[in-house]
Amino acid sequence: MANFTKATGIKDWLDQRLAIDKVEKVMMSEYWIPKNINFLWAMGMVLVITFALLVVSGIFLLMYYVPTVDEAFNSVNYTIMREVDFGWLWRHVHGVAASVVFLIIYIHMFTGIYYGSYKKGREMIWISGMLLFVAFSAEAFSGYMLPWGQMSYWAGMVITNLFAGGSLHADGLVEWIRGDYVPAQAFLGRFFMLHVLLIPLAIMGLIGLHFGALRIPHVNNQEGEEIDFDKEAKKYLDGDKAGSKVMRFANDFMSKDMMVVGVYLVFFFYLVFYNYGFAMDPVNFDPADGLKTPAHIYPEWYFLWSYEILRPFGIDLGLILFAFAQVIFVLLPFLDRSPNAVPANRRGLFAIWFWVMLVNMIVLTAMGKLPPEDPFSTIGFVSAVLFVAQWLALPIITSYEKKV
Repeated sequence: MANFTKATGIKDWLDQRLAIDKVEKVMMSEYWIPKNINFLWAMGMVLVITFALLVVSGIFLLMYYVPTVDEAFNSVNYTIMREVDFGWLWRHVHGVAASVVFLIIYIHMFTGIYYGSYKKGREMIWISGMLLFVAFSAEAFSGYMLPWGQMSYWAGMVITNLFAGGSLHADGLVEWIRGDYVPAQAFLGRFFMLHVLLIPLAIMGLIGLHFGALRIPHVNNQEGEEIDFDKEAKKYLDGDKAGSKVMRFANDFMSKDMMVVGVYLVFFFYLVFYNYGFAMDPVNFDPADGLKTPAHIYPEWYFLWSYEILRPFGIDLGLILFAFAQVIFVLLPFLDRSPNAVPANRRGLFAIWFWVMLVNMIVLTAMGKLPPEDPFSTIGFVSAVLFVAQWLALPIITSYEKKV
């Protein structure tokens, strides 16, 4: 049995039983961050703050939301927006956060790709991050169903139809997911449970895994420099803070994080109060009607790039390429054959690959919102083919890359 001594205070009593001093050192005061990083490394903290805003605003909305096909639309658009004091504010916060969180995720993701933060022992950081992307995508889709407006209903209809597998005609699987032949009460109830309970728990677990995966290989830096963290931490602890290449996470780096978070929150609440409409599709202000199909069905902006990869092709090939687009980013650490974990601008052909990929995904996003007619359909087709070709070419491009 452990040796317990008479506690000198509440903190000491807790420390003997929970090792709070050791946890604080491992997670905060003796977790070391490279000095040569920029504001883009604060996006992880921005994501945590945004997730917290989603949770808090979601709890307030949950107090008045009614998850039935008869009451869901009115509970959101009438009760919450008109009858509940500041209900409109919580809905705006939730809607804007649900959209902006993907902007931050994409910035965080492409920062990791640009600086090679998925290489040299950091594979689990990348894989856990991509699992978080999948979980946030599922959370966004399930939440989009809950207002039970026209676009909610028909987006649910279209997306669940994908599980039929094209020529496989797995209609039984689609009906099992919906709990009915068409989206109805069982469908809404299931997605309500997923949105408010199961997926948020998965996100919290994956955030813990993501942070844990950072601890052993440590955070990458913008020069790709190999840092002896033990040696540099000893310098810091011995008083040579200026000469050390690292700093404490708390409270040195965290103070920089909080500055970026402060700027972000100004931008965020500007959107909440003055430009919240971008996060709310006008079609979704009409009640769900299974007998009236919208003229143009499309997902939210953060899914448009993958939707546009599906759309230009026949159902079977489109589904295969759509699945390819969902999986391929997870495999990036194994497709990149280069020995270098340095910024893309020092990696020759990879730099071209990176910028073409980024621009192409923006083009795919823009084309996905437009109707499938020329010239938009042609541009979307070319961009989709280019996306697939780039990923197939990546192992070849990087295998010839010389050590920097």
